[in-house]
Amino acid sequence: MSGMTEVSSLTGRLLVATPALADPNFDRAVVLLLDHDEKGSLGVVLNRPTPVDVGDILEGWAELAGEPGVVFQGGPVSLDSALGVAVIPGGATAERAPLGWRRVHGAIGLVDLETPPELLASALGSLRIFAGYAGWGPGQLEDELVEGAWYVVESEPGDVSSPAPERLWREVLRRQRNELAMVATYPDDPTLN
Repeated sequence: MSGMTEVSSLTGRLLVATPALADPNFDRAVVLLLDHDEKGSLGVVLNRPTPVDVGDILEGWAELAGEPGVVFQGGPVSLDSALGVAVIPGGATAERAPLGWRRVHGAIGLVDLETPPELLASALGSLRIFAGYAGWGPGQLEDELVEGAWYVVESEPGDVSSPAPERLWREVLRRQRNELAMVATYPDDPTLN
């Protein structure tokens, strides 16, 4: 297998922070990788809701955003920028993709927030708005994987719009069919065990 194939295969997958990951930006984080190649990686943290309503910053998109209807902190990079991630039920072929939506993986794609929301409204199954993103330079994520900072698992379209983002870390681990399911029971504070 070539290095390029191995690297590009992580786009659309989830990075689930291991309990050993010490970076507070990613404590119990579930990151959807939107882009991953030899130039680096970019993703959004799916389980960091903020108290800011979508309507406060992107009025036209508020009614399309799933519950909770708040902006999520996608990561520590470029907190002043917004990314829209949406699921198109059944996925859309390249020929049938709605204007303003670009497939990332399966039914999951990026929304061009400059597009008038009404053009996408009928096609969207769910939408989440993120302020900022998580980014890694060339080889940086691979180094973190070798160090054991992340579990890499398959994403499901429902992960993007989980109505209970505070439970997503445990839910994603619990659905794994191997020893990772046991990690879901890891206590929030192991010193209290």
